[in-house]
Amino acid sequence: MIETRKYAIIGCGMMGREHMQNLALVDGADLVAVADPDAGSREAAGDLAGKLGQQVQLFEDADTMLGAVKPDAVIIASPNFTHFDAVKPVMETGAAVLLEKPMCTSVEDAEKLVRAARDYPGLFWVGLEYRYMPPVTRFIERLHAGEAGDIKMLAIREHRFPFLVKVGDWNRFNRNTGGTLVEKCCHFFDLMRHILRDEPVRIFASGAQDVNHLDERYDGEMPDIIDNAFVMVDFAGGARAVLDLCMFAEGSEQQEEISAVGPVGKMEVKLPVGEVTWSPRDKSGPFVSHIETPSDALAAGDHHGATFFQQRDFHAALVDGTAPLINARDGYRSVVMGAAAQQSISTGQPVDIIFNDKD
Repeated sequence: MIETRKYAIIGCGMMGREHMQNLALVDGADLVAVADPDAGSREAAGDLAGKLGQQVQLFEDADTMLGAVKPDAVIIASPNFTHFDAVKPVMETGAAVLLEKPMCTSVEDAEKLVRAARDYPGLFWVGLEYRYMPPVTRFIERLHAGEAGDIKMLAIREHRFPFLVKVGDWNRFNRNTGGTLVEKCCHFFDLMRHILRDEPVRIFASGAQDVNHLDERYDGEMPDIIDNAFVMVDFAGGARAVLDLCMFAEGSEQQEEISAVGPVGKMEVKLPVGEVTWSPRDKSGPFVSHIETPSDALAAGDHHGATFFQQRDFHAALVDGTAPLINARDGYRSVVMGAAAQQSISTGQPVDIIFNDKD
């Protein structure tokens, strides 16, 4: 028997509407309300809800929505800089929380929120969903099964298109996003921790704004978000990881490529082709597997099916009363890594990281 839970969404821009489409695929997830102060976003959400057959109330104000519909779970997909304030009234209701990445735009706010979430009786989940792309999930499963041995080197490459246009152009400025390496790359820093099952101890980065947004002005101000970077990360157990980011490479055949190398061989995954390649050191390979992603999940967003699979697991945890698979600690540490990389670029120096075990 399917158990239904009422959902609401705060923020119905691009990501909020992607959540709407994917909730429609999750059995028992009943979207009842959406809140957004922007009239155009609300209108777009209303149109989408009609196409999806969702009976959704639209609100300008999130507090009014929370009081009116009393949802069991709230997805927060508002702009980055609003996350810290947006999540507080949701937590006061006791509703389950799915907070989009990055958890916050500053380390200070992320510290406060991870401590608040530690004692929160409800489900608190951070939307670091790249773990959920089916080819990436399979890649990680094989690594964790020990096929390549103890991973010594991990490389993540994203060569993609520039930042998209958002309502109010908020994503053009570091003060609203936390910086590119927080806003965009917290996903990849989370993947590093998750794949290696270890914690970073030092980060060194080089990056700049070399191509994108240089001719744009907003109230006379030029955007300051970087568009390319190399980030090197040392982990406590001795493994090394590197992120290669370029946001003016939309002509690339593959947008994301991840490789992990251990004493037994090399494992790779590529997206969007969805291939996992195993290359043993004995040269018996390579062996290529194609990992299918369901077409309805692919069509419901821009994250290779990850949003659906994350929402499926979130809903299962909500119904079963189990712990989040991606928690506030993961969200906090991904923000710290991104902020450290931004600091390294600013200073030209490596940044040491020491985590409190509780956080």
